Amino acid sequence: MKARQKRMMFIGLGLAGVGVAAWLAIGALRGNIAYFFSPSQVLAKEAPENAVYRLGGLVVKNSLARQADGLTVHFDVTDNAETVKVSYTGILPDLFGEGQGVVTKGRMGPGGVFVAEEVLAKHDESYMPPEVQDTLKTAHAEGIVKMASQDTNPAGNPALGNASPDQPGRVAAGDKP
Repeated sequence: MKARQKRMMFIGLGLAGVGVAAWLAIGALRGNIAYFFSPSQVLAKEAPENAVYRLGGLVVKNSLARQADGLTVHFDVTDNAETVKVSYTGILPDLFGEGQGVVTKGRMGPGGVFVAEEVLAKHDESYMPPEVQDTLKTAHAEGIVKMASQDTNPAGNPALGNASPDQPGRVAAGDKP
């Protein structure tokens, strides 16, 4: 073999090796990807039906129910617009609680119940996963718009902002009470 042929064969084998390594890395990443969805997105059928994904929101107060086996729990997750029932078998994180932020990983099971394989709870009072925070802000804004469109806002109701500033008991901005 000439030097040029050896060099070309070496370059070809190197490119083939890089291609195989990239193919293996992409295959491993594809198997581990779990996209995040809010309860509103899940109920709108935006989440994949037979794939693992993350569901996040707030645990609804008074929705936590433990089964007799001691490990299976059922609770509801909300984004303040929609609510999804969740079932999980395992030990919950210490910081898990009603009214707290949560991210669960799993898939939708029979009867519209999300079957979680993993439950993650927020780690302190001020932290909330960015995806959950964005989803809650969006759902909150949509809820305000929805309430405003349903509201007739009668004149003279100070709670709805149509009262005149000279009404008794109303304090104008900047005035001291």
